[in-house]
Amino acid sequence: MSQPAQQQEVPGTQSAMTPVPDCGEDSYRGTGKLKGRAAVITGGDSGIGRAVAIAFAREGADVLISYLSEDEDARDTARLVEEAGQRAVLVSGDLDTAEQCRKVIDTAVREFGKIDILVSNAAYQMTRTSLEEIPDDEWEYTFKVNISAMFYLAKAAVPHMAPGSSIIGSSSVNSDMPSPALAPYAATKAAIANFSASLAQLLGEKGIRVNSVAPGPIWTPLIPSTMPPEKVESFGKDTPLGRAGQPAELAPVYVLLASDDGSYISGARVAVTGGRPIL
Repeated sequence: MSQPAQQQEVPGTQSAMTPVPDCGEDSYRGTGKLKGRAAVITGGDSGIGRAVAIAFAREGADVLISYLSEDEDARDTARLVEEAGQRAVLVSGDLDTAEQCRKVIDTAVREFGKIDILVSNAAYQMTRTSLEEIPDDEWEYTFKVNISAMFYLAKAAVPHMAPGSSIIGSSSVNSDMPSPALAPYAATKAAIANFSASLAQLLGEKGIRVNSVAPGPIWTPLIPSTMPPEKVESFGKDTPLGRAGQPAELAPVYVLLASDDGSYISGARVAVTGGRPIL
């Protein structure tokens, strides 16, 4: 599947994309691997976050969906979670402050009474062709949303997590193969992989596993809202598989890392890159 040149305003809307990303709405089949668990997913309204929310719900988990302002996309994801027979809780707001991150966790604890899975997935990027073009506040904002939020979320969530719980950070192939046009984003994605590996060692004695997933080029609203149209048109074609991935192709990895099937996987970074290697 390829995509035509297109452009949206940040943060982008999934329903306005051509083609609309496949988040597993019609394909994912659960087998109860997360039955009775409670999950928090940031950036859960669309793209990878939506695919993970659908998969988690169909595996039996209740899901809190944290999102910026994409109300229509978030409501669609909540509907899909509820159609799977699970509870969906929506929390809007920018994760650029510790207060908002703590609000997300506090809401999950109030609604679910616990947190079994934390997926730190929300991210910001913007294409810039030179160092001088990157505004100071954009650099700082990218770090706040992409990596500082993971710190605040994990710090708030861990006291409510029992042995067997899981934290998953969304890293990127850019963590090892940084695109110069995405320098701030790439730096944060390397930090996520590194921080996840540190957390795995810090939290191992609590029985909490921590891993990261490193997607390659995945067709999500982040792409048409942060890249020029000509880059969107060629997005993913330079991978060995010759195409961008779909969010649905990421979801099984998150399920593995969240479930008992991954009970001895901690401190790992799992590549889902269409053949692009990571170090």
